[in-house]
Parts: sequence; structure tokens; C-alpha cells
Amino acid sequence: MTENYERYLKLLGIRRGEPSIAELAQVVHAHMTRIPFENISKLYYLRTIGLREIPGLTQFLDGLEYYNFGGTCYANNFHIHQLLRFLGYNVELCGADMNQQDAHLINLVRIEGREFIADVGYGAPFLKPLPRDLSTDYKISLGSDQYILSPMDAAKRSQLTRFRDGIPRHGYLANPTPRDIKEFNHVIADSFRPEAIFMNSLLLVRFSTDYSQVLHNMTFIESRGKSVRRKTYQTIDELIAAIEEIFAIPSAISHVALEGLSMRQDDWN
Repeated sequence: MTENYERYLKLLGIRRGEPSIAELAQVVHAHMTRIPFENISKLYYLRTIGLREIPGLTQFLDGLEYYNFGGTCYANNFHIHQLLRFLGYNVELCGADMNQQDAHLINLVRIEGREFIADVGYGAPFLKPLPRDLSTDYKISLGSDQYILSPMDAAKRSQLTRFRDGIPRHGYLANPTPRDIKEFNHVIADSFRPEAIFMNSLLLVRFSTDYSQVLHNMTFIESRGKSVRRKTYQTIDELIAAIEEIFAIPSAISHVALEGLSMRQDDWN
């Protein structure tokens, strides 16, 4: 298992260091800028090997190395959780409520007398750990989106809200109660239902220090600062070519993953 985590660090382009806030920030930044949020792998593994759970660590790393995969919230946040534990961090896996309880997974890290949320699976520009010890709102802006993390409530829960053009569109309420990944089995299973969002829509998101690239269904969105550029593809072949060009996921993989996908609208917008 140690070899797998050393491989994980190598794929992230970082070396192992002693746990600290600075080192934690380095791990989160590397994960966010090198590993995309995407559901191509989810669809591909379902259709080729019938996988209806989080990929194991070896399979996750193979996907990163050979196909430029990442994952959705469950895969990305669970695997970084395991990596942080390997690195010696005091980290708890926690649930976050969206439209249903435990719809999202986060990591709560306690270090140097402080608490942070490490969330590499929300498809948002959380390039560094999000502080929980807030007295005022913590804000992150990119393009037309603004993310606001509010100070903890009386139950020590953290509310994260995504605004688009000033209108609240999405978010979650993070609960600090430690959880086991098995407690999310039903939510993960639900994410494979035929009517589930990521069984019917496409989302790939990648971040750099100063920009984001998003492919949502047939539309590509690139944000740099407050500038936003959009392009809509007219055919599936154009879309698949764009996935390979922008995200370096092989076209043969996307052809399998996207077959029959309805590309319906969802609440990401």
C-alpha cells in the first residue's frame, strides 16, 4: 500500500513532508490543479466493467496516469482522505448536505490548533484548504461565480454557497461529525441510478492558479479572473474531440462513456 501512496505523490508532483498548514496547502493545490473533477471515468467504468462504487486506489491511480481521469466528489475526496492519513494528518471524513443528506463528501483537517475543509471534489476553485475558524465570510471568486463559506453555526456546521451572477445556485452544509465511508454506500449507489445527474449529464472541470476550464454537456466555459469565454459544440464528435484536446482523455474512452447520454440540464448551472 505504501508504494501506491508514493505513486500518488509522484503523480501529484510533490514530495512527502511533515504535516503542517503549508504542506497541507501544497497537497490540496497539487490535487486541484492536476486531477480534474469529471464523470467520464464514472460512466466508462460502469459501461465496461459494471463498477458501481468508488474505484480502488490502484484503479484510481491507473486512471490518473494512463487516461487523465479524476473523479467525482466521492472518489476524489475519499482518496485524498486516505492520502492525508498516510501523510500523518488528523483528518476526518465528513458528510455535507445538499438537496439530500450526505449528498457530498468532504475532509475536515485539524492542524496547528485550527480546522480546515479540504474539498477537492466539488468542481470549485478550492485551491487551498478552506478555513473553518471564521468570524466573517470567506470568499472565492472566479469568472461569474463566487463561493462564500460562512462562519460556523451553533452546531459547528459550515455553510458553503455558490453564487452565479449574484444569484445563489448551489452549495452544501458541512457537518463535522466523523463518518466512515461505508455510511455513504447508499448515496454512492444512488448516484448510479438511471435518473441520477451524472448518468445523464457531462461535467469536466480543471483548475489552474488563475483560470478554470469547464465542459458542461455541450458547452465549454473558460474563466480567467472576471473574464468568461464560452463555446458550444454542435455534435458529439466535436465534443469528444474537445475532451481529448482540452482534458487529454482519449477519444476512444469518451465514445464509450458518452454513448446514449441524454446531456440533460442539471443544477450545476
